[in-house]
Amino acid sequence: MSILQSLAAAFKGAAVSERAPLARGFISPWAETFQWRAGSGMSGDLRGPLNYPAAIREAYLRNPVAQRAVRLVGEGVGNAPLMVSDPELARLVQATSAGQALLETLASRMLLHGNGYVQVLRDADGQPAELFALRPERVRILPDANGWPVAFLYSLGETSLQIDAVDEFGRPNVIHIRTYHPADDHYGAGCLEAAEEAVAIHNAAARWNRALLENAARPSGALVYDPGEPGAALSADQFDRIKAELAAAFSGESNAGRPMLLEGGLKWQTLALSPADMDFATLKAAAARDVALAFGVPPMLLGLPGDNTYANYREANRALWRLTLLPLAGKLLAALAEGLVPWFPDAKMTVDLDRVPALAEDRQLLWNQVSAADFLSPAEKRQMLGIAETIA
Repeated sequence: MSILQSLAAAFKGAAVSERAPLARGFISPWAETFQWRAGSGMSGDLRGPLNYPAAIREAYLRNPVAQRAVRLVGEGVGNAPLMVSDPELARLVQATSAGQALLETLASRMLLHGNGYVQVLRDADGQPAELFALRPERVRILPDANGWPVAFLYSLGETSLQIDAVDEFGRPNVIHIRTYHPADDHYGAGCLEAAEEAVAIHNAAARWNRALLENAARPSGALVYDPGEPGAALSADQFDRIKAELAAAFSGESNAGRPMLLEGGLKWQTLALSPADMDFATLKAAAARDVALAFGVPPMLLGLPGDNTYANYREANRALWRLTLLPLAGKLLAALAEGLVPWFPDAKMTVDLDRVPALAEDRQLLWNQVSAADFLSPAEKRQMLGIAETIA
């Protein structure tokens, strides 16, 4: 501990009780050295830690359902109307950093990774000048002897930057926001890990359908050789020649519907789809709904067929705000306000529910109920509606 830290601790007072130790996670659970799906054992599929870059490629970059779900939540949180106690604090939170919107970026990374790291960049006077969201897969928490975080190691290739958790005055250098993880003391659990199997099934179904379309949109058949003589068979040269001709002239989408001329006891036998293959579209739709469920987005908003949980899009949109966007936005805003308290003692940030179009019906219902309450005074009604008293 430096002299300035000792002075700061003396002014703040020493801790009365000792902190309980935490598990010292020296290896990030998002290490790139692990495969997305590790090997299996005797008891079933024993998966290792999630390979975040590989998972992002399979889910966000190659799966339309997962990408649309993340974008709905991220853009919804990023564009939510805010009520901020301080104009300078509002400028910090709503400004873009390196071309990225802070709240939208944090919301997307909380969904995918489960962790959000915000570096507090300061000017020459020590005041916050910019809030920059770090890439979570590049950050590793460095704990002390008892397992409590004291620094963050940001690594990019062979370059590493160690950032102390707090400065010499006890002010945070990095604000760490994470979701709940029942088996980890340092890192949060992202929705992407829960959606892993559903994403894999949906992508496999898409690849299967593409291969089927490239094969004239029907399953493969069998070329049967029946010369009518017992024990007769094609020679090796004949077999190779017919196989090459089939691959060159009758396979692929460009040869769909092309007639085939057979001779010498050859006949084509089509293989029909099994009932399990016919149910492949249903399996893909079920996997898509599981992906939407993992990210907290009503399937109706993603255009998924066969989902009648909500009566209409308006109800589904209201459920998205109530169950997903508002809790996530509240978590992010509360964490940012808490981390910036040393510079903004009265920091308070919330979503302005009166300016959310999806919640207009709920607000109208509240206004009607309060207006019909004759036993309330005008001042009490204004207080229940969140309207400040005007000063004459």
